[in-house]
Amino acid sequence: MDKTKLNKHFILASSSQRRLELLSQIGVKPDLILSPNIDEKIFSKELPRIYVERMSLEKNRVFQQKYPQSIILTADTVVSVGRRILPKTMDVNLAEECLKLISGRRHKVFTSFTVYTPNNSLKTKTIQSIIKFKRLHPDEISYYLATKEWEGKAGGYAIQGIAASFINFISGSYSNVVGLPLAELYRVLISIGYNFKND
Repeated sequence: MDKTKLNKHFILASSSQRRLELLSQIGVKPDLILSPNIDEKIFSKELPRIYVERMSLEKNRVFQQKYPQSIILTADTVVSVGRRILPKTMDVNLAEECLKLISGRRHKVFTSFTVYTPNNSLKTKTIQSIIKFKRLHPDEISYYLATKEWEGKAGGYAIQGIAASFINFISGSYSNVVGLPLAELYRVLISIGYNFKND
């Protein structure tokens, strides 16, 4: 494979601004940003790790036929308490429920990313981080809900915002919680010959 050609067109198939910002930290500037539209239904008894991997792969498949000569990056992030997958919160009541559930408890964040290359190669990695929130006072929850930082966020919070003050400890990758495990993604991109110095 001509790695120079390989690097000329990089697609980020995610509408997440935070993922775009994370990519810029490791010298990746997508040529095209797309938003995959898939059914995100959780199957009965589906474990968080299995679900997030399936979502990442399904998002990637959406664009492989249309862009066979591109590098395509997709990702999905979920927050879980035990085997329960917490939703991406789109309304304030759901966000409040999630925050009360993880208050004072450990929870896990899984991010799975998939990289497609023009030789029909697929590389998928799933990374886990563990977070413990302090016990949140009702006033803290009310204040956070008023900020609307939780909108569309897995588990009802954004670690890169005010919710950082809720965290007692993190075990594992911080960027994984934001939306992309950069160390692991960097290694995969190196392995496929991606040139981080490309303009």
